[in-house]
Amino acid sequence: MSRRGDLRVYLGSAPGVGKTYAMLDEGHRRAERGTDVVVAYVETHARPNTLKQLEGLEIIPRQVIAYRGTDFEELDVQAVLDRAPEIALVDELAHSNVPGSAHAKRWQDIEQLLEAGIDVISTVNVQHLESLNDVVEAITGVPQRETVPDAVVRAAEQVELVDMTPEALRRRMAHGNIYKPDKVDAALSNYFRPGNLTALRELALLWLADSVDEGLQAYRDQHGIGSTWETRERVVVALTGGAEGETLIRRAARIAARATGGELLAVHVSRSDGLAGSSIAELAQQRVLVESLGGSYHSLVGDEVAAAILEFARAKNATQIVIGASRRNPLIAMLTGPGTGMDITRAAGSIDVHVVSHDYVGKGRVLPRITGGLTTRRRLLGLLVAAVALAALVPLCASSRGELSLASDMLLFLLVVVVVSLVGGFYPALLAALVASLLLNFYFVPPIHKFTISAPENILALAVFLVIAAMVSRVVDLAARRYSEAARSNAEAETLSTLAGSLLRGEQALPALLARVQEAFAVDSVTLLRRDTAAPASRGSQTSTQSGGGLRGTWSCLASVGDDPCLRPEDGNTEVPVGDELALVLRGRTLAAEDQRVLAAFAAQVAVAYRQRQLAEANAAAVPLAEADRMRTALLNAVSHDLRTPLASVKAAVSSLRSTDIDWSSRDRDELLGNAEEAVDHLTDLVTNLLDLSRLQAGALPVGLRPIVLGEVVDIALDHCAPDQASRGRITCDIPDSLPEVLADPGLLERVIANLVENALRYSPAEQAIRVAASSHGDSVELRIIDRGPGIASADRDAVFAPFQRRDDHAVNRQGVGLGLAIARGFVEAMHGTISLDDTPGGGLMAVISLPIAVDGEPL
Repeated sequence: MSRRGDLRVYLGSAPGVGKTYAMLDEGHRRAERGTDVVVAYVETHARPNTLKQLEGLEIIPRQVIAYRGTDFEELDVQAVLDRAPEIALVDELAHSNVPGSAHAKRWQDIEQLLEAGIDVISTVNVQHLESLNDVVEAITGVPQRETVPDAVVRAAEQVELVDMTPEALRRRMAHGNIYKPDKVDAALSNYFRPGNLTALRELALLWLADSVDEGLQAYRDQHGIGSTWETRERVVVALTGGAEGETLIRRAARIAARATGGELLAVHVSRSDGLAGSSIAELAQQRVLVESLGGSYHSLVGDEVAAAILEFARAKNATQIVIGASRRNPLIAMLTGPGTGMDITRAAGSIDVHVVSHDYVGKGRVLPRITGGLTTRRRLLGLLVAAVALAALVPLCASSRGELSLASDMLLFLLVVVVVSLVGGFYPALLAALVASLLLNFYFVPPIHKFTISAPENILALAVFLVIAAMVSRVVDLAARRYSEAARSNAEAETLSTLAGSLLRGEQALPALLARVQEAFAVDSVTLLRRDTAAPASRGSQTSTQSGGGLRGTWSCLASVGDDPCLRPEDGNTEVPVGDELALVLRGRTLAAEDQRVLAAFAAQVAVAYRQRQLAEANAAAVPLAEADRMRTALLNAVSHDLRTPLASVKAAVSSLRSTDIDWSSRDRDELLGNAEEAVDHLTDLVTNLLDLSRLQAGALPVGLRPIVLGEVVDIALDHCAPDQASRGRITCDIPDSLPEVLADPGLLERVIANLVENALRYSPAEQAIRVAASSHGDSVELRIIDRGPGIASADRDAVFAPFQRRDDHAVNRQGVGLGLAIARGFVEAMHGTISLDDTPGGGLMAVISLPIAVDGEPL
């Protein structure tokens, strides 16, 4: 049987990066070494460089398939099989074949070639990978109908990434090396945006990195390699569910952050018998912390904690393990052995182990309150069963004294003790065992009807009976306790899961969280109080002064739910302080200590939500104040120059005209009046812009949206901003007549376009043309004003849209106060559109206005 061929794939981060060129280059290299190479199928897209690479390579003729009256060319698989080369070059791995072909997909054609023992070199772009299809569509807005399963590409013997920076790819596009000139503009403003290309590039790198990791792990598994290979820093932090967990997590996160690409993995091992004393509430909070730091949380089940942690670390190819110093008391540690931490350190091998000190070293665990697993009612029922059963068993056994031996009698009494332990637990069963032993001694052990025992073996038998009865009772009672603890833990987990679910659904408001507390703990009312010792309570809040009890001082009601709004501290059944300033008061029933432990987790989350609300309110209040202060300062700076200059021109002209000392000619008078008129026009524009800006900030700008023809508005705007022939001659328009109508306010849109074109004319060299083009993309139309000026750095583009920001702040003959782009963005956003700035390939700036397409007067 012939060997299966090898597959090599060139993975492109985007169209045009050169993957087909790289494939053909590799074909030439192999052919020069004497390998039999043929071109089975290559799509050149009429690119000169790619066509040139085909020279010198044998090309297999394509198969022509007629479909719906049109001839299509596809890969001729049979011709390649008949030719039987060593290597076949097959472009576009994700291509869908025309109906009538041997296979539906090209990757299936390639599979047939590989099965025949032919090596194949192919190409595919990252957007065609099946697992990334939806992600690419969300990024680019373009659905990809041709996809290839990830497993096909991952099965390749070699995957090589063909990559290029977004700037270089856009330059290649602008030079016409990828698409025809008539498609370049639309491609640059749509699919080939810098953000899209950067995202696609990162997707390709991440996918390839995952593929390398999978290959590495497969190699390790195949060769039985259990030792750690430090290809990437992976830090595992072991959590016990204790209070020291937060310290360990933060230390492990710092260790992982020191290395590029470091990973943080938190793991908690639960014993399979469920007897570990881990705090579910603590683990829930620690999981949130791990995920907030960019790590992942894992929960394992195992009897040997050290072995489970090390097995997990080796499976993840971890390089470091972080554990906490032992919390056991030194005396207990000396009696019970080295402990889990030392076991991990001894067996870690090549994995580094960090033992982190914390505040709880040597302080032991805080034991839970010892409570019975059974209720008082069950214990009383057990006593009743013991009394009835023993009272009935004595006459029954006495009547059969001749037929039953002492051993049989003891077994019957032991059965009663077991039944009592099942019903009432340890203490009723222990009492029943004592009574049963006395009854056996009095009624069935010679001498009968006396509490003395003549035979020594009977003493041993009664003693063994009493011990067995006590042991069985204890086991049953412990089982009941463990069942109660498991039920309690399950209830806590469900309660915390409900809280986590509410937070994930966005229920961050205080009333929503308080309602969760009320529901979870079945109370009538819940109130969040804030200590208020200095200022009086705010309007709408209730203030209470408490001098006794657990909460002292003056408290203000922040939020409340339930039957009794705004509880006072003395009105509640349960009070939970949250720090020094907040407290949670519950009314309806007194909570047990176990409930209060879970309630503490709820209270902490409520406090976080309150503080977040405080910060949001403070930020919301500070933003307009800071903005107003900045605007006021900027306005004063602008007025000091841009208002004084035209006013000075007007005053100089008027003063000159009124002067009687000089006899002005008609030409001089016209020039002075023209200067005055120009200065007044400048003032009018400035005041208009200031009024428009104030309307935008106040949300009082009148906007009349209606369907409009974009080309008509562009023509009006150009007449306004370029009235003379020289200026108009520098502008070229490309507005297709087939462009759909957009929903906009024609007056506002005209001013936006005029402002952008004026900026382009001002900052572009006189010999360079300004291009105004438009095209439709999905449910919107994009208008682009393209200049060849100095451009704006990417880091400064957001700043130029702020009021009183200019590109020529340091110029001597600067014009305007920098309101144009701020007003333009405000106008466009008021019309439900967007405006952005981008680079012009080859140098310059491109302003892009995106407006919604109108359908029956509404946005599409």
